[in-house]
Amino acid sequence: MSPSSVMIFVVLCYMAALLVLGWIASRMTKSPEDFFLAGRKLGAWVTAVSSTASSESGWVTLGAVGMAYEGGVSACWFAPGCLCGYIVNLYFVAPKLRRDSAARGSLTLPDYLADRFSDPKNLLRIVAVIIIFLSLATYVAANMTALGKVTNALLELPEGWTLFAGPDIDQDGFLNFHYGWGVFFGGIIVVIYSLMGGFRAVCWTDLLQGTIMVFALVLMPILVVMSVGGYGEMLHRLAHIDPHLATLSGGASGFALFGLVVGLFGIGLGYPGQPHVLTRYMAASGEKEMRRIQVIAMVWGVLVFYGACFLGLAARVLKPGLMPPEGDPEQVFPVLAEEMLHPLLAGIMLAAVLSAIMSTISSQLLVAASAVSRDLLEKVFRVATSGRASVLAGRLAVLALGLAAVLVAIGDIRQVFWFVLFAWSGLGAAFGPILLLALFTNVLTRNGAVAGMIVGFCVTIMWKVSHLSDSWNVYGLPDFGLYELVPAFFLAGAAALLVSAVGRKEA
Repeated sequence: MSPSSVMIFVVLCYMAALLVLGWIASRMTKSPEDFFLAGRKLGAWVTAVSSTASSESGWVTLGAVGMAYEGGVSACWFAPGCLCGYIVNLYFVAPKLRRDSAARGSLTLPDYLADRFSDPKNLLRIVAVIIIFLSLATYVAANMTALGKVTNALLELPEGWTLFAGPDIDQDGFLNFHYGWGVFFGGIIVVIYSLMGGFRAVCWTDLLQGTIMVFALVLMPILVVMSVGGYGEMLHRLAHIDPHLATLSGGASGFALFGLVVGLFGIGLGYPGQPHVLTRYMAASGEKEMRRIQVIAMVWGVLVFYGACFLGLAARVLKPGLMPPEGDPEQVFPVLAEEMLHPLLAGIMLAAVLSAIMSTISSQLLVAASAVSRDLLEKVFRVATSGRASVLAGRLAVLALGLAAVLVAIGDIRQVFWFVLFAWSGLGAAFGPILLLALFTNVLTRNGAVAGMIVGFCVTIMWKVSHLSDSWNVYGLPDFGLYELVPAFFLAGAAALLVSAVGRKEA
């Protein structure tokens, strides 16, 4: 059996396991609460690993590794920023959101906000659904694209398998049909197990996927750091390549350094606004599980984020030829796995990369589908109001959205992480400030919440578009200025408070 065949076999076994979990979960899915929140009976391990795995996607296994590879130690500011986001979500948002959403019978984030602020005309719900749909449609398509990139990096399919070959084929005819098959098969698997078992299937598969991710991002960094002579030798050799690679400032100073640190650290601001993460807390079996959930998720986050950092730094020393424009730093993980490991273990590493991507796709598909079926069809248009009809509408929405995302990704939209961080910012700025104010204060009004969501989403778009230039890299993080989530988050909060204060004064 050739090395490629072994890796393909491992990945196919992994895909089969996902389908089996989806089928088992489908046998337990009887009601809308089952389909959208697993009956609010998720245990500590499933809730913790599912909430973390669904939030990271290929951003960690591809993007963060590539970012550390390209930017050096200074790129690793994202890790403490993300962990701070974990702390806010796990220790402040999760317990109260679980309690409040259960008391109100809310099944989705727009559900909770509409119930919290009394939304008889469904204005808040409609605005929330539009933002979720636009952001997650972009997010899902970007992650579908990442499926194709991973497959293209490792697998050599038989010559002549030219399905989905696009306008960007390389001279050997390999680039797009590998990419297209990766998007197609991976996307179809995600769609099938998501529509079969709903939220329970998504969370069960997330547990498997998150476990594979943490295994890979502990094992691979250890192997690669040891290959370059240890941590100290790694820093010494990085400094030899470029002295700035071994410093926390990355050679920046003044406002550029401020923008670098705050921009990377500010990624953590997005966590309280991600619907596909927040629904995990709403589905937890009870508040007694929260302490275990907090510990498990924090340990998972430390291992995964710093594992990605060390892997990227050591890879820059071990394999320096992947810098753009000749190479692609996002391919560091799969390329090193293929070169350094036995094909069986390399297949598991490939499954880890796919796990990171697929866990997020399935979560986002379900949240976007719930926004269509639960919030639009059932709550706004008053159709599909029976339990069976609601579940059927949810499954049809998963199918339609998933197939649409596959077709968009096959269209060869390759700048994955530009779209990922853009969507992350749109959701984080639109919902993060509003949810925090809704959970912990009584100062917000319905109109204030609507204003905050609109301002957060629109500032994200305007900031990104107005600051695009050649000095921005593919991850959306500038060499100057701020990542758009930072200004958008605080301006959204300010707008929500201002409109609420004016409304109360006029009343």
